[in-house]
Amino acid sequence: MGTIALEGLEFFAYHGYYAEEQKIGNKYSLDITITTDFEDAAQSDRLSETVNYEELYHIAAEAMQERSRLLEHVALRVIERIRERYPQVDKVVVAVSKFNPPVGGVCTRARITLEG
Repeated sequence: MGTIALEGLEFFAYHGYYAEEQKIGNKYSLDITITTDFEDAAQSDRLSETVNYEELYHIAAEAMQERSRLLEHVALRVIERIRERYPQVDKVVVAVSKFNPPVGGVCTRARITLEG
């Protein structure tokens, strides 16, 4: 058993509760951590035996382009798509960060983390 992580994936997207956020967009960051058994891949040195990082990136990029009001919804969409593509994974954790969220004051980013 081990973990595979992609950290600091950056996207520009149009998520947010307020209409202005969905019009002007914002910068987001995603971290994806997957727990799975990749012993076969480690022994065989074959990509087909593990989770492909490039595919994870494309799953995240595609999910980020679909507008959502909540970061929780974005994270769930990413988790569901990863599980659909890789049903053998034991656990998927997705963290979504929004830079400079509209909180009425200084805030570098807001972050949610969802495990599925």
